Amino acid sequence: MSSEVSRREFLKRSGGALTVGTVILSGTDKALAISNLSEEKGTMIDLTICDGCSAKDTPECVLACRTKNADKFPKVNKSELKPYWPQKNFEDWSDQQDNTNRLTPYNWTFIDHVTVEHEGKEEEVFVPRRCMHCENPTCAGLCPFSAIKKDNNGAVVINENQCMGGAKCRDVCPWDIPQRQAGVGIYMNLAPDYLGGGVMFKCDFCADLLAEGKQPACVTACPRGAISFGKKQEMRELSYKRAAEISGHVYGDKENGGTATFYVSKVPFEKIDAAIKQSKQEKGDIKPGRPTMGAKAENKLDTLSGMALSAAIAPVAGIAAAGFAAYNKLKGPKKTHEQEKTE
Repeated sequence: MSSEVSRREFLKRSGGALTVGTVILSGTDKALAISNLSEEKGTMIDLTICDGCSAKDTPECVLACRTKNADKFPKVNKSELKPYWPQKNFEDWSDQQDNTNRLTPYNWTFIDHVTVEHEGKEEEVFVPRRCMHCENPTCAGLCPFSAIKKDNNGAVVINENQCMGGAKCRDVCPWDIPQRQAGVGIYMNLAPDYLGGGVMFKCDFCADLLAEGKQPACVTACPRGAISFGKKQEMRELSYKRAAEISGHVYGDKENGGTATFYVSKVPFEKIDAAIKQSKQEKGDIKPGRPTMGAKAENKLDTLSGMALSAAIAPVAGIAAAGFAAYNKLKGPKKTHEQEKTE
């Protein structure tokens, strides 16, 4: 059977999967059903230790992330890039693959750098940023295509073979973490003129390494030991212990209903957030990809409107997930980067 699947065949299989789709869990239910707090992992990022590897061109954690995930980065045919109706533009980062100063589809972690006045002194603060891996990820609950899941280790992962690039995940993320690349993904084989924006990309917490009992690449690469890794509850406790030692503050425990990423700083996060926003304004940086650290990061799944939207999306997501499963089965096993190069 051909490795390419026609739009008609996909829609036929999707329609045939209707009865299966009605019993598939929504993104929210999946996250809650799969999640096991006793197994989930977390990180503590100590901002009193991180110096952004300032003596190097690229921070070690950023370099390790890029090296580890290079084969997952989108491969774009520029000649096929175009907006889908009725959109008038598209997001293309393929000419900025070396950009390490923000989150992009080719750069899943970066270190922000701001100067903050605190207790009469100017403090330099370096903040590693990536997906927070939320306890109840809004992105998973509100993805119309059920393309995002949370595994037993707590890693929130986007299935690139199921993502249509609608960016709902970014819209509901308090930090605008997922980044979109046009010209790639399943929509290119279906109806590229009328649907799909590409694929959303973000840190997956090195889910494959976690499954092997290993640590994420950014953790092992940090030369100063600024990132601690372990069971999420242990990282939460360690964060508050460290914050008490320095009369500091914790970020990531309450935000968006709780996350697996705990930042510790002696500078209040309200000041860090204000400094990032001011820097973005001064640079005219309005694009997503440079997250702020707002204190009021509400999880929309905990609101009535969010729960209603999630419930409305659930049947559609289930049907779409069944259709995508049929598509992936027809398409066959995904080829590795090395196999693609030899063809």
